[in-house]
Amino acid sequence: MKAVPFDLFASPLGHSTPGITRDNAISVSDLTTETRALIESLQPVWVHGEISDFKHHRNGHWYFCLRDASAQIKCVVWSSDQRRIPAAPDVGMQVVLYGKMTVFPARGDLQLRVVRIEAVGDGLWRKAMELTLAKLRKEGLLDESRKRPIPRFPKRVAIVTSADGAALRDIVAVMRKRNAGVQLVLCQAKVQGDGAALEIAAALGRVSRWARADLVIVGRGGGGKEDLWAFNDERVARAVVECPVPVISAVGHEADITVCDAVADLRAPTPSAAAAAACSARDEIEKAFALARRDLTDVITSRVQAARADIDRIQRRIGQTAEGMIVARKATLAATAGRLNALSPLATLSRGYAVARDPKGKALTSTQHFRAGLGFELLLHDGKVGAEATKVSPE
Repeated sequence: MKAVPFDLFASPLGHSTPGITRDNAISVSDLTTETRALIESLQPVWVHGEISDFKHHRNGHWYFCLRDASAQIKCVVWSSDQRRIPAAPDVGMQVVLYGKMTVFPARGDLQLRVVRIEAVGDGLWRKAMELTLAKLRKEGLLDESRKRPIPRFPKRVAIVTSADGAALRDIVAVMRKRNAGVQLVLCQAKVQGDGAALEIAAALGRVSRWARADLVIVGRGGGGKEDLWAFNDERVARAVVECPVPVISAVGHEADITVCDAVADLRAPTPSAAAAAACSARDEIEKAFALARRDLTDVITSRVQAARADIDRIQRRIGQTAEGMIVARKATLAATAGRLNALSPLATLSRGYAVARDPKGKALTSTQHFRAGLGFELLLHDGKVGAEATKVSPE
């Protein structure tokens, strides 16, 4: 089949077609509009080259050139298309772009509207992840001191993952094998593709508001870097940090590290490993109980022995204190007795004195108490003597 050359200035429509003759010349606007329609009729293409002259405009759009050794083309990424691109490319980066040719009518510029950028290797993915990690690290969200210990015996574990993914099946299988008593609660979320990051963050938010889980496992099975990209989203990372209970991240294969892994309280290489870390096996629980019983017995024995030693020590102290008190009381009593004896009338009587008392026992201490013929008794230190007054002589 012979190719027919295309002549821009020839038209089968005749001289009435706008722009064919000098008399019916078209405007610049019409020319750029027609050119744009023609260019945009082409299919989208993949193009490889090197990034140069990159500009991040204040309106949010990206402008740059894609070049090789002998040519270059202007490119634009509208802000609405950037959500599919992990990060802005760097100048000098080798990339593969997917987009559609168009014309910017205001300047008549031919440009490629880019909707997807893939760096040679994992440059863009790595850059986007490093930018997010740097931001979270500056806020202290990657500090090990912030991370919480995983409970050894959780009663209820929430799982944030896809309902039909292999990750959920692996977690359930390991949990049932290790400890059937743990209650598993699925909080379903899309784990890859558009909207996955928002769904994962929302699911973690629901778990937080529910406030009945002891532990959360968030993750998915393996996949390519693009498949795992939702777990590098800053919104997911902040939802993990804000979760009120410890979070185990189980994303991808053992070699894949995500931002979610970095901020989680524990990073498990696989969903199965996360399930194993989330609960102890039955034999481990029995061993823990046996150790607890032994430790409890040792503590009780030690405390009983210590209590007995305390009782013996207290008993000795009480005996010594009582003995000291008795000695002190005896000394005080002797001193008091001595003072009382010195003041006692009996002591006075023993020195040759006597006390006269009437028949009722009242002491007669004055001559006024006596009269001739009054009978009375004399109290001596060793007895009493009856007497009668024969004469009263006041002094």
